[in-house]
Amino acid sequence: MEKFFDKSQPDWDKPKFKSKKAPRQGFKTDRAKIINGKLRLDKPMNISKDNWFDLASYEALKMNQVKVISIFKENETYYAALSYEEKVTAKTKTHQKTAVDVNVGHFNYTEGQINVLPAKLQKLYKRIKHYQRMLARKREINGKLAIKSNNYLAVRIKLQRDYRKIANIQNDLLQKFTTKLVNNYDQIVIEDLTIKKMMMTHVASKGMQRSLFSRFRQILTYKCEWYSKKINLS
Repeated sequence: MEKFFDKSQPDWDKPKFKSKKAPRQGFKTDRAKIINGKLRLDKPMNISKDNWFDLASYEALKMNQVKVISIFKENETYYAALSYEEKVTAKTKTHQKTAVDVNVGHFNYTEGQINVLPAKLQKLYKRIKHYQRMLARKREINGKLAIKSNNYLAVRIKLQRDYRKIANIQNDLLQKFTTKLVNNYDQIVIEDLTIKKMMMTHVASKGMQRSLFSRFRQILTYKCEWYSKKINLS
């Protein structure tokens, strides 16, 4: 990647994605900067300044510098993943304790309940099930030739796009809820989620809700470590 931007090596070809058939294609670079809250990648030699722009995110990037940037394409959408260092500010001690009861559609805790299966997620779950049936039917009728058809690929892209939407919605819910927990409580008790996952019977969303449980524990664990909070399994 670096050689492509090096003017002393003009014959070096541009970076290529690893495989056109892979669901996720991308490359990495350490030649990126944060300028006025936007991401700036090095301009290739064969592209004019008028056609090269800084990349803006939903919120202005607050870090001063980044290390390695991963640029990847997934489900016909391009993403940039940034790695950087940030000093964690300690949370104020509250001397409060809470217990979180994890269920398929909601999490219960001291202050009340958070809905983790909103209507928009249920709609996506149903649509995913529909796409999965369409793909299975095409494979059943056309065999191995099905995966090469444009219609099959179009449905698969829609399926992957909805998977991404679900992941984004779930991540947003969990990030906000776990931040609230570490802000308000010094000690947090959660159930053994392995047992909880085995007890699930909600067929339509079972797999994705299981991953939600694991992700919840993962996020809460690292946030408790960051802010010197205590997490216990019941």
